[in-house]
Amino acid sequence: MRAAAALGAALVLAACAPVPSRPELLGPSHARAKKLEADGQLRPALLEWKVARAIDPNDAETRANEARLVARIEGLVAARVTEARGALQRGAPMQARRLLLSVLALDPTNTTAAELLRGIGDVEFVTYTVRAGDTLASVAERYYGDRARGEVIWETNNLPPGKPLVVGAVLRIPEIPGVPFYAPGRKPPPAGTPSMPRGPDRTVPSPDEPPEVNPLLADLRDAVDRKEFTSALADIDRYLAENPRDREGAELKKLALYRQGQAALEAKKYDDSYRALTQLARIQPDYQDVARLLPEARRQVIDRHYQEGIRLFREEKLPEAIAEWKIVLEMDPQHVNARRNLDQAERLVKGLEQRKSR
Repeated sequence: MRAAAALGAALVLAACAPVPSRPELLGPSHARAKKLEADGQLRPALLEWKVARAIDPNDAETRANEARLVARIEGLVAARVTEARGALQRGAPMQARRLLLSVLALDPTNTTAAELLRGIGDVEFVTYTVRAGDTLASVAERYYGDRARGEVIWETNNLPPGKPLVVGAVLRIPEIPGVPFYAPGRKPPPAGTPSMPRGPDRTVPSPDEPPEVNPLLADLRDAVDRKEFTSALADIDRYLAENPRDREGAELKKLALYRQGQAALEAKKYDDSYRALTQLARIQPDYQDVARLLPEARRQVIDRHYQEGIRLFREEKLPEAIAEWKIVLEMDPQHVNARRNLDQAERLVKGLEQRKSR
C-alpha cells in the first residue's frame, strides 16, 4: 500500500512538473512567422503561426495573426484564380499557368487551380543545370532573350523566394507560346517558326550547353516531384554509390531530403522531418532555409517525446516513460524538466524493485 501511495504521489508531482514557459516558446515562433511573411513566404509564415497556436491556443496575438494571414492568402488565391481565368479567355495559357502555379504554392489543395492547370495541357520544357554565377534573369535571357522572364522559371520550379540558384541544380525551362526559345549563340527563329521541336523535355542544342540530363536522374527527379521520397532517396543513394562524383545526383539528393523534411514538417511527422533535415544539414548546412526548418523540427520532436513520457508516467508505465525522457535528454541535455522527471521515475522503479526483492 505504501508503495502504491508513493507511486501515486509521484505521479501527481510529475503531472504538475513545469514545462518551459509559453512566452519563451512563443517569442521565437512569432518572430519567425513575421519575418517569413515580410519576405513574402506566406505559406511557411502561416505554418509558423499554426505552430504558435499549438503551443498556446489562447494567445490572442497568435490567433489574430493566423486569422489575418489566412484571409490574406484566401484573397490572393481568389484574385489569382480570377486573373488566370481571364488570361485563358484572352488566349494566354502561359500567363494563366504562372498564376495557377502561384495559387498552388499558396494553397496546394486548391482543386479549382489544379483543374484549370490540367485543362491547359502539357507545356514543352528543356532542362538546364545551374552553373556558378547563374541567376534567374541570366537563365531567362539565355533561353528567351528577355531577363524579365526569370519569374516564369521561378514559378515553374517552385523555387524559394530571395534565394540564389544552387549550382548543380536542374531547372525546367518552359517554352512560352509566342516567345522565341533559343540558347545564346543561336539566332532567334524567324517569326512564325515553331520555337522548338515538339516533344517533352527536349534540350536545345548549343555548343556551350551542359550535357543532357541523365534519364535515370530525370526519372528520380520526377519521383521527388511526386513526393515518393523514400524510394527516390534509396535509388539516388544507389546511383551515387556507382557515380560518387556526379554533381547532379548529389544536388538531387539534397533536394529530395529538403522536400521530404519540409513535407513531413507540414504534415506534423516531426521525427521524419528531423531525420531528413539533419541528414541534409550534415551535407550542406546552408541549403535553402534548412537552418530555420531544422531547429523547428527538433523542437517539435523534443516536445513530443517529453509529453509522451508524461502520458506514460501517468499510466504507470515507468520504463516506457524513462525511455522517452532519455530521448529528450539525448537531443537536449539541458532539458531541466525531462531530467527531473527521469530521476524521479528511476527512483520509483528502484524503490519498487527493492520492495519486490524483500
